[in-house]
Formats: sequence, structure tokens, C-alpha cells
Amino acid sequence: MLLWLPLFSFVLIVIIVKVYLQLTSGICRSNAHMVGKVVIITGGSSGIGLETAKNLAERGAKVIIACRSVRRAAKAIEEIIKQTGNTNVHHRQLDLSSLKSVREFCSNIYKTEKRLDVLINNAAAGGLGSGKTEDGLHKGMQVNYFGPFLLTCLLVPLLKSSAPSRIINVSSSMHKYGEMDFDNLNMERYWSDHLVYANSKLFLNLMTLELSRRLRGINVTANSLHPGVTATTVYKNIKNSIIREIVNTLVNFLNKDLWQASQTSVYLAVSPEVANISGRYFSDCREKQPSLLSQDLELAKRLWIESENLVDYKLPIE
Repeated sequence: MLLWLPLFSFVLIVIIVKVYLQLTSGICRSNAHMVGKVVIITGGSSGIGLETAKNLAERGAKVIIACRSVRRAAKAIEEIIKQTGNTNVHHRQLDLSSLKSVREFCSNIYKTEKRLDVLINNAAAGGLGSGKTEDGLHKGMQVNYFGPFLLTCLLVPLLKSSAPSRIINVSSSMHKYGEMDFDNLNMERYWSDHLVYANSKLFLNLMTLELSRRLRGINVTANSLHPGVTATTVYKNIKNSIIREIVNTLVNFLNKDLWQASQTSVYLAVSPEVANISGRYFSDCREKQPSLLSQDLELAKRLWIESENLVDYKLPIE
């Protein structure tokens, strides 16, 4: 009988967490329309990004899905149009593991778009291993942070000319397990899949903090968020099938549904309540306190400079 007690306790804790997550899930209650607005969502072909794209398209926005797979994007666009009736939904190919692709994507945006009202850095991946990209950066760190960093910097001039505009970085509560080691930004001294994901989300929070400082006074806001525990494809690259299945089983049970998980992204994109708020961290459509590291202005400044050096681009705004 005693052997069953640990298992019973674990199951009870999981159920309590499940109930808590459902009861505290925030919902965007703003009915603000997005007619005439242009939105870019990275990773908008599936998961939270797709649900966010549906919501903003339903509000009348021109939605540009930025992702690598043409096939998945085409399927997503068809689904969005069918559900919302908004045909102004498009795909632009973007591979965040290639800085060249990021630059080509942004060049194309400047050729085709006169404005950009909302940029949502939603795409993320876990379990990408220790390999490097063609740019010499750790693949997981580039996909989750360095790629979005360069993308954001390159699009700031368009966001600035379209002001008021908003930058939204989808972080995670996992950022609290990240660490700030400037000798290991590229995960060359030591790494783990867990640390890569946690660090990339911590870096996104610090990027948000420094962006808010650099963009102060020009009516471009930057905020980050934790979408909540949800079933996404972020862990699909974990090689160990047993670990992957255990993670997926727990996450699938403890998740919000994707619509619930998209609500904070939508809230930050449309709500008048946050029109003048910048440099903050949100969850469940409410401002929350991130880790102490995420609030360190000096760390944010230093990380920004190091990031500019690693992606070879300097944002011309101080």
C-alpha cells in the first residue's frame, strides 16, 4: 500500500495544478478591431501562433504568417480564411535558423508592405540538440532568440513609421531557470536542451526590456508574455522517444487549449489598456513579475550589445 502513496500524491498534485490553470486562465475581452492593420506572426502556421492569427484575422487585420514550411503555411491560411472569412492572409517564408533568410524576409516586407502595426515573435523550438547553424550560432539559441532579435531590429524602422505599433515576444515561465553567462551565450562551453530553452526565453525578456528603453518616446511598445502550459509542437524535436512521450503526456493533460493560450498574445496586440505600456511581462492577460534577471537593466544593455555583435547588425536607435 505504501508503494502507491508516491504515485497517488503525484496524481493528486497534477490534478490540482490542472484545476488551478483552468480557473486562472485569462481571456482577452477587448472587442477592438484591426481593420487596416498589418500583423506579422512568426510560427503562425500551427499551435498558439495559428490561434493568434485566426483571432487577429477575424478582427480584420492583414495577417502575414512567417514560417519555413510553405505547405504548412498554405494549410493554415486556408483554415484561417475558412474560419474568419478574411482573405487578406498571406505567407512569407522565414527560416530563423538562417540570418540570411531573416534578412531576405525583411527585405521582402519592405518591398511589399507600407506599414507594420504588430510584430509577434511567436516561433520557438525545443530539443534541437547542440548543432550550429551556417552562421556559427547554436541552432536552438538562434531559432528562439538570435533570429527573432535580428528580425525585430530590421523591422523597427517600419514599426516606427507605422506608430503607434507593438512588438510582442512570446516568452515562457521557463525563463526563470535561465542563467546569464556572457562567456556562454552561444552554448559553446556547456549546454542542455533545457538550458537552451530557458536561456532563450530569458534573453527574450531582456531584449524586451532594452527595446522598451531604446524605443521610448516614439510610440512603439515592446512586451513579453508567458502563454501558459499548452500542447504545442515545441518538443517535437526531442530525440529520446520515451522522454518525448512523457513530456507530451504531462503537457497534454496540464495544458490550456490553444485558444486559451493565445489570449495573452491577442490581448497585447489589440487591447487599449496596454497601448502605452512597454517593457513589461504578462501572463493570463495580466501583468506579472518575471525573474529578477529579467528586470536587470544593465544585463539587458550588455546582452543587447553582445547580440548585435553576434548577428552583425546594429540598431540605429539609442
